[in-house]
Amino acid sequence: MEMKFNDNWKFWIEGDSFALVWNIPDIAREVTLPHDAMIEKPAHEESLNGVNTGYRDGDVYNYVKLFQAPEEYKDKTVMLKFEGVYMNAFVYVNGQLAGKNPFGYTTFYVPLNNFLRFGQENEIRVQVRNGAMTNSRWYSGGGIYRDVYLLVSDLVHIVPEGVQVKTESADEEYAVLHVDTELENCFHTPAELVLETVIQDTAGNIAAQDSTVVTVFAQEKRKMSQRVTVVKPELWSDDTPVLYTCVTRLIKDGKVIDESSEKFGIRTLSLDARRGLRVNGSTVKLRGACIHHDSGLLGAATYDSVQFRQIRKLKEAGFNAIRMSHHPMAPAMLRACDELGMFVMDETFDMWNRCKSNYDYGLYFQEWWEKDVTAMVRKDFNHPSVILYSVGNEIPEIGTDHGAKICHDLSSKIKELDDTRFTLASINGVFAAGDQVDRIVADVVSDLSKAGKIDGNVNDFMTLMDGHMDEIVVHNAITERLEKACAGVDIAGYNYMTARYELDGEAYPNRVIVGSETYPPEIARNWNLVEKLDHVIGDFTWTGWDYIGEAGVGVPAYQWGEGGFGAGFPCQLAYPGDLDITGFRRPASYYREAVFGLRTKPYIAVQDPNRYGQQLIKTPWVISDTVSSWTWGGCEGKPVVVEVYSQGKETELFINGKSCGRKPAGKAAGFRTLFETTYEPGTILAVSYDEDGNQMGQIELHTAGEDRNLVLTAEPEMKDQMIYIDAVLCDQDGNTVTDSDMKITLNVEGCAEAVGFGSGNPKPKYNFNEGVTETFHGRAQIILMRTGSGKIQVKVSAEDGKTAELNLI
Repeated sequence: MEMKFNDNWKFWIEGDSFALVWNIPDIAREVTLPHDAMIEKPAHEESLNGVNTGYRDGDVYNYVKLFQAPEEYKDKTVMLKFEGVYMNAFVYVNGQLAGKNPFGYTTFYVPLNNFLRFGQENEIRVQVRNGAMTNSRWYSGGGIYRDVYLLVSDLVHIVPEGVQVKTESADEEYAVLHVDTELENCFHTPAELVLETVIQDTAGNIAAQDSTVVTVFAQEKRKMSQRVTVVKPELWSDDTPVLYTCVTRLIKDGKVIDESSEKFGIRTLSLDARRGLRVNGSTVKLRGACIHHDSGLLGAATYDSVQFRQIRKLKEAGFNAIRMSHHPMAPAMLRACDELGMFVMDETFDMWNRCKSNYDYGLYFQEWWEKDVTAMVRKDFNHPSVILYSVGNEIPEIGTDHGAKICHDLSSKIKELDDTRFTLASINGVFAAGDQVDRIVADVVSDLSKAGKIDGNVNDFMTLMDGHMDEIVVHNAITERLEKACAGVDIAGYNYMTARYELDGEAYPNRVIVGSETYPPEIARNWNLVEKLDHVIGDFTWTGWDYIGEAGVGVPAYQWGEGGFGAGFPCQLAYPGDLDITGFRRPASYYREAVFGLRTKPYIAVQDPNRYGQQLIKTPWVISDTVSSWTWGGCEGKPVVVEVYSQGKETELFINGKSCGRKPAGKAAGFRTLFETTYEPGTILAVSYDEDGNQMGQIELHTAGEDRNLVLTAEPEMKDQMIYIDAVLCDQDGNTVTDSDMKITLNVEGCAEAVGFGSGNPKPKYNFNEGVTETFHGRAQIILMRTGSGKIQVKVSAEDGKTAELNLI
């Protein structure tokens, strides 16, 4: 029996981490898990975490739950399952340490039997020591931010995560499944059992079944294997995400003493440098997005419906794969990927033995990596969405002899646990050859100087990287490190090394490559190579969804300090996402959709005419500073640059019915056509034409009128209690007003509470729990959590007196 253990926790922040009094202070308050303690306090400029977490502090968090352990638990196996606690979790039962876990992203179990007082009240106390800063390069959140479960079973039982279903073979006629089940007997006498396995299809019908008699001896753990055949199987893929259920029952003396139910998909994987990655025998190119784990305005708190919404929106935007960066993915998101059809690259660590932050997981890696890798693979095994395991991200020591050995050990451990998926390391060649920077700079500068591409006096590596990354990543020093780094894995994950794709395909004809992290502005170039080269299986952009932390890395700027690497407070978001943190699609998303060949209709994005002629300071993650709007008050008659993203051969732009001419579009123009024109209020129209001159599609934008109002619109409700509401400033015709942002205040009455209120602004003035925010390009978002089944009234008031109301049932 597995039941959620999320309710009725007490929470407080420890004032003195060395306190000798073991009590529950008066400041403790009720919380329901999942809970992100870090997001509750506003960002501040003096935070020791700085840009890493968006200027939010970590701390020492305490959680306490009291529960009654019935007398009958004496003859049961009782444990707690924590899906994620960030970080350094210590679990005490009745004052005694029962378990701990330093990593913030893996599932861990805490056996309770030796600590419980049966028939009495028991205290579960979790101390989360997240106060050592810095310990993450991005927003981590803090506390018990994923679900907790209480597991109660017979002394003879199925081991948690012990049922693993593997597809041995599958075609249209038959699928052969190999089912392993781990059993444990905690009695001091043998147990004669029947192991029953039933495979059910989506309608609940029995598709296959098997029954095995087994005697498990005293104190023994045993893995039992069964093979079953499914007739006319429905195969799982990104286009057909069909899920089956494996119901496993353990029977003793005719009575079911334990039962497990696991969702899984029937699908096969294969990989080679000639046919690439194949799923169920068909070649697949991965249209990938890297993402971090925060849930936007909710911080790191992880809910099924929130993960489901995020995956749905990423898929609607054209992605078919995600990379969880840079740590194991939450079970809730894996369930969403399974159900919606999204391929997954799960990742182990962001560091090995060299810390990237002062107090990060590098302090524990050597002693804990094997346990955490095991936890990730056991969690992922039955999820058909998971097809790739990355053993690390941008590990600086990976190309050394000892680093290559660690890479081999990590990959071998994964293969020992799961031989059905493929392994890779996400390698940044520059970091891997970091001790060779002087040599690389000297050689590249010399070559560029001889070719007349630079004047020969470049002495700053970052300056060189900004304009000559291609020349750097093909340097022999990086080649040498890659040979060692790639030896232990199935796939070479290349971070920002597009220039190597063709060269390494020739030099290493058996090397399979994936663009494990790439710059958004290079998607047209990258995707052309992905489609052209059999040995390159996909591209994962940084990033698919915006996130908190790494503040400013994707913020376009016109003055130093406004954005980019020099961004300071109040910048809190990274801002390179195709979708902003509220899930609203930004122009880059539509550009990518055109490159992928998934959008025939053109898209219009407009560079800020207020900044025309000014030098845009941008990092490699920034395409341009655009908004999809034709509302620019005060810019009448000023020059403006309009970007049109189109798959057609040509694109034509019209302003108030007057043509600005036709220009090449599609692949010849990198799917991005620029028109320099003059801003005139009214209507702007873009038309896309195919090779024969026929219209493929058109799109138009209208200048917003003067009659402006706030409009609240609820998204369709999802799986659980979360409700998302858009608050948009519109004119009378529904055009979004993007140039007149204002402060708005939220009031919620009835059977819900506001758990998030904010916008996609990378420099928010208010915390997401303050009940006040400012619109950003005319938009804001409200997130409600239902507290009952009655009516809900939502009211938003603007500083100019405008109001909007929404009533929900």
